Amino acid sequence: MHVSPATDFLTSSAALCAAVLNLRGEQLAAELGRIARDLLASPHGSFVLSGQACGPAPDGAGARLACAVASGAVEYGLLVVGGRAAYDEHDARLLAGLAALAASLLKVNDFALRSTQAYLDLEAELSHQAQILDQIHESVLTMDQTGYITSWNKGAERLFGYSAQEAVGRNILFLYADEDTAFHDAFVEQGGRMMEVRRRKKSGEVFWASLSLSPLRDREQRPVGLIAYLTDITERKHAEERLHHLAYYDALTGLPNRSLMAKLVDQALTSAQRKGATACILFVDLNRFKMFNDTLGRATGDELLKQVAQRFKQVLREQDVVARLSGDEFAVGLFDIREHFEATTVAHKLQAALVEPFLIEGHDLRVGASIGISVYPQDGVDAEALLRVADIAMARAKLGSDGDSVTFYSHDMNQGMQERMRLESGLRQALADGELLLHYQPKFDIRTRAVVGAEALVRWLHPQRGLVPPAEFIPLAEATGLIVQLGEWVLEAACAQAAQWQAAGLPPFRLAVNVSAREFSATLPARVSETLARYQLDPSWLELEITESTLMHDIERVITIMDRITALGVSLSLDDFGTGYSSLSYLKRFPIDTLKIDRSFTTGLPFDGNDCAIASTIISIGRQLRHKVIAEGVETPQQLAFLRDAGCDEVQGYLFSRPLPAPDFEAALRAGWVEPG
Repeated sequence: MHVSPATDFLTSSAALCAAVLNLRGEQLAAELGRIARDLLASPHGSFVLSGQACGPAPDGAGARLACAVASGAVEYGLLVVGGRAAYDEHDARLLAGLAALAASLLKVNDFALRSTQAYLDLEAELSHQAQILDQIHESVLTMDQTGYITSWNKGAERLFGYSAQEAVGRNILFLYADEDTAFHDAFVEQGGRMMEVRRRKKSGEVFWASLSLSPLRDREQRPVGLIAYLTDITERKHAEERLHHLAYYDALTGLPNRSLMAKLVDQALTSAQRKGATACILFVDLNRFKMFNDTLGRATGDELLKQVAQRFKQVLREQDVVARLSGDEFAVGLFDIREHFEATTVAHKLQAALVEPFLIEGHDLRVGASIGISVYPQDGVDAEALLRVADIAMARAKLGSDGDSVTFYSHDMNQGMQERMRLESGLRQALADGELLLHYQPKFDIRTRAVVGAEALVRWLHPQRGLVPPAEFIPLAEATGLIVQLGEWVLEAACAQAAQWQAAGLPPFRLAVNVSAREFSATLPARVSETLARYQLDPSWLELEITESTLMHDIERVITIMDRITALGVSLSLDDFGTGYSSLSYLKRFPIDTLKIDRSFTTGLPFDGNDCAIASTIISIGRQLRHKVIAEGVETPQQLAFLRDAGCDEVQGYLFSRPLPAPDFEAALRAGWVEPG
């Protein structure tokens, strides 16, 4: 702070008051020294804190005069001036008066600071109590930095069974399940995070809780403890475990299914890449199984598959992965091998395990196996690629004379590669030449049969081939990165069509557009907003369908993007739910409106017990999380009846309508949904 030069004691006094009021530390000391220097017209002036040495006078500096700044027993420091030839008694009185005034001001200022601090401490305590009261309906507790509980609300009493008198003052560790005690440091030291933990009630019951930790700070933002919010999620965890097992394990054999196999393989390949190791995938197809299944019945076939799975597990090592992919197809992952030819030895062990006949219901059944092998990294660098080429190699093995052969994949087996390249080139051209179009498949309210939305599905009208099936070009677009351009085109075309329907006076319905994982980036919300603005389209017309696997990378980034989209008024739907790797702890945080049951779980309804269990569980989870649930691929009245009885909200599928071109869709909509013939 700038203070005008002091020319007399009155001016110096005013400057002194301003300095004590506005400055602290070194700045205050420097200003006090300057005021003393100006008052006594000295070349040098300083304020030396109590306990610090004045230091020697500069050479040739002349005389020096000092006076203590003290009030009673409290000594603040010394005012020192120097540099004049001499100082007289008048100078000493001036400096003493300035020192006395400084001491009085510093004493008053100290008292004011202590009073202010006492008020701030009280205010911080009241703020602390307010934070707890604000969460009174939840289980809330606070603890100090060493983990000792300092407060315990009624919600915590209800959840744990301990009263506040029993809990306050005890270390948080007494609530831990035995196996959790090793995580004490992480619990106490890390604030502002969410986790799912196991805790123990007073009754001894161990339960799952959703735990959120936030730092508790004082007025200066220094950490003084933690605030913990806990919610009992035991039922939800059990539902998650059931859903996980149903979604990732084969109900018949208990082996991992294709989804889990792919996940485990990709994880193992990441480790193999770091080590520079070799890995192999064995694709196993049983020979003569179909004949037994068709002639002796499904029950016999199922028992045969279970016994085959047991024999495979017995001859494999613990670190090997074996899965049932579908029907009579199995896969084995070998990740701890030195050379790829060791996979041949394992393949022969699997075949040898099938030599002994299977005795099932009085039948002596003998099956063999054709095995295709792919090698990492030369045949592929991820599970999907390795399984695909191992399948090609297995098909070649089946062509052997006895059918029970083992074949490694070679590049000349894949004769479709040239066709794939031609298809990719054609798709790029289709995007440029306007060969793409949209068809619309309606979504119906399961109770009223009213149309509540539609899904925009891209079609490719090839000039020579006609309509190219989406199953051919969508995976290709994803593999080549063209899916981003394709997705941009679909969003643009769908919004343009919706704008036409809006202008024609049709009542709004949700028009769903699929968004790929590559498209789901920080630029997506802005692109959606710009497209809506360009067509002056009300956001209630648009819904984005996001695949489940898209959401499981960088959760906080994903939630931020989703929040920006929903802020526009656009709905979000979680597509193919149950086929990815969602944790329900994250699902509750996603701002989605709808869960979509994948058609792979709809197909077997209501006769496949596994599909029934998965569909029912998804519907139950959706209801608990207050999401609408829609099932796709509904093709039979029996499927519809099961879904309606299970509480599903919406359906789409060929039972109601195939995907239609825009004019046919509009005509059917205006006719009260009579699909054009």
